[in-house]
Amino acid sequence: EQDRIHHVDSCNANTGPIFLACRYPDSLLTLMNNWKDHHEAAYDFTEEDQITHRVWVIDEDEVISEINKEFAGVDSLYIADGHHRAASAVKVGLKRREQNPGYTGEEEFNYFLSVVFPYDQLCILPYNRIVKDLNGLTVKAFLGALKFNFELMLMPGFPCKPVEKHCMGMYVDGQWYHLKAWPDIYDKKDVVGQLDVSILQEKVLRPVLGIEDPRTDQRISFVGGSHKAAELAEIADRTGGVAFVMYPTSMEDLMKIADENKLMPPKSTWFEPKLRSGLFIHKL
Repeated sequence: EQDRIHHVDSCNANTGPIFLACRYPDSLLTLMNNWKDHHEAAYDFTEEDQITHRVWVIDEDEVISEINKEFAGVDSLYIADGHHRAASAVKVGLKRREQNPGYTGEEEFNYFLSVVFPYDQLCILPYNRIVKDLNGLTVKAFLGALKFNFELMLMPGFPCKPVEKHCMGMYVDGQWYHLKAWPDIYDKKDVVGQLDVSILQEKVLRPVLGIEDPRTDQRISFVGGSHKAAELAEIADRTGGVAFVMYPTSMEDLMKIADENKLMPPKSTWFEPKLRSGLFIHKL
C-alpha cells in the first residue's frame, strides 16, 4: 500500500483502475449493448497473454446523462480487485486536502479511477494453495486425518479439478485425490465459514498441517487459477508437500459477505481478465 501511495503521489495520477462490480440494471445493459452494436471501438487490441481489450467512447450528452441516472439507482459497488489501490488513492487524496486547505471537493484529487463491470459477466478463478511439507506426518497419517471431515477418493492418472462447491482436488506423494466436505462440518448459514477456502483452513491447514495464519506462514503459498494443476503438482513434489486445487468462490458469495459487513478470507478470489494498467489514466 505504501508503494502504491508513493506511485500515485509521484505520478500525480491513478494509472490502474480499481476493479469494481455491481448488479447492473437491465436497462443499462441494453444501453451498453446498443451502443457497441452501432459504434466502432476506439481501442481494439490483443496482448501477448491473448486477452483482448475493446474500448468504446460514449460521447453523447443524452446517453451519458442516462448512464448517470442508471448508476444513481445502484445501491452498492463491490471491490473485486484493487483494495490496496483504493486505500492508497484515498490516502493520497487526504494528503492533497491537507496540502490544499481551501479545497472545494471538486478537485481531481478528490476522486480516483475505477471500472465497474456487471457482476454476472465476471470470471472468478480459484486461488489454489500449496503447503511445503506435511507438518511431520507420514502420507498415510495425513490421509487418515482428512477422512474425519472429507470423503476421499483416489483419482489415478490425471489431475483432479473440482466441478462443484465444497469439493477440492488434492495432490500429494505423486497421487491426485478428490475431497468432498461432509455436509455436517460447516454451517450453511455462515456466509464466511461455508466458503471452501474457510473449510480448508479450519479443517486441514490449521489442525492437520499447522498453518495458523495463512497471511504470514512461510510454509504456504498461493497460486492463481490461471496456472495448470500439473504446475501445482510439480511445485509440491519439490519439497514433498501437498497442493490443493480449489473450486472458485462465487460472486454471489462475495457480495453477500460484503453486504453483511464481514471479511473474505485471504486469497479467496482470482479475477481474470484484468484491465491493463495505463490503458486509462486519471490525472490528479
